[in-house]
Amino acid sequence: MSPTTLVWIGFNIFVLAMLALDLGIFNRKAHVVSTKEAGIWVSVWVTLALIFGVGLYFLRGSEPALQYFTGYIIEYTLSMDNIFVFVLIFSYFAVPAIYQHRVLFWGILGALVMRGTMIFAGAALIKQFHWIIYVFGAFLIFTGIRMATSKNEEVHPERNPLIKMVRRLLPVTNDYEGSHFFVRRNGVRMATPLFVVLVMVESTDLVFAIDSIPAIFAVTTDPFIVYTSNVFAILGLRSLYFVLRGAVDKFHYLKLSLAAVLTFVGAKMVLTDVYKIPIVLSLLVIVALIGIGIGASLIRDRRKASQAPQHQQPAWPPPTE
Repeated sequence: MSPTTLVWIGFNIFVLAMLALDLGIFNRKAHVVSTKEAGIWVSVWVTLALIFGVGLYFLRGSEPALQYFTGYIIEYTLSMDNIFVFVLIFSYFAVPAIYQHRVLFWGILGALVMRGTMIFAGAALIKQFHWIIYVFGAFLIFTGIRMATSKNEEVHPERNPLIKMVRRLLPVTNDYEGSHFFVRRNGVRMATPLFVVLVMVESTDLVFAIDSIPAIFAVTTDPFIVYTSNVFAILGLRSLYFVLRGAVDKFHYLKLSLAAVLTFVGAKMVLTDVYKIPIVLSLLVIVALIGIGIGASLIRDRRKASQAPQHQQPAWPPPTE
């Protein structure tokens, strides 16, 4: 067995062990995830991602490490757009807060499998047909422009073909059945609304993956770097949702930043044979675009709060001391 194969196996064993630790020990019992608890897990996943990048630097050098960190930042920031949609989905289906963690856990597990498949397929296509990188680049530019010009989109589960298929193939209970995805009623196996929500989460992640995975191929075509940066970004997404779910409206300009990132990365792919933008410059541009979006959003929110009418105390009777 080659050292490369061992590294792949070792990394996936590590990921499975962390997921087992998460679900089997820390979240064995369904509970409402607090912002504090989610913040701790965000710190854990980000720290593990940073440690992996540092290890990559010592094992393979600065260029692969920079590619990994750039890819990780791209995927992590683009995944924030998923959070906006997750909030809409959970609100639409009125999912109790106590069961949201379970849906996201299995949803992200499925996302890892889907993205791994898409990454290997994309890497094989680029290796076999170099011209397809221009198709990816043009697609990202188009997606970035569409994201910047589109209005806030609503979630319409009734239009989702997978949801329609689930309802045709399986009877669905009217109410949630605890944390169960399936139950038996009078000998008939039935899906619960929680399973319908899971299908919705998986299908929306698939749509986002079509946008985000080509973006990282602008940074590197090394499948291992593409895969590991995606995995760490996705693993931290669940905890990030519980941190940001109550504050998504504050990031008004984040979508424009994400659109700018996609457009920049797409242009980088289109120009790959004309001028190769240095990886350090790419990293700085991406961080700057995200930082500007977040900073502008916070300034807007602060100004909006300061301009809100303040409750004035009536002049009479005079305030008591």
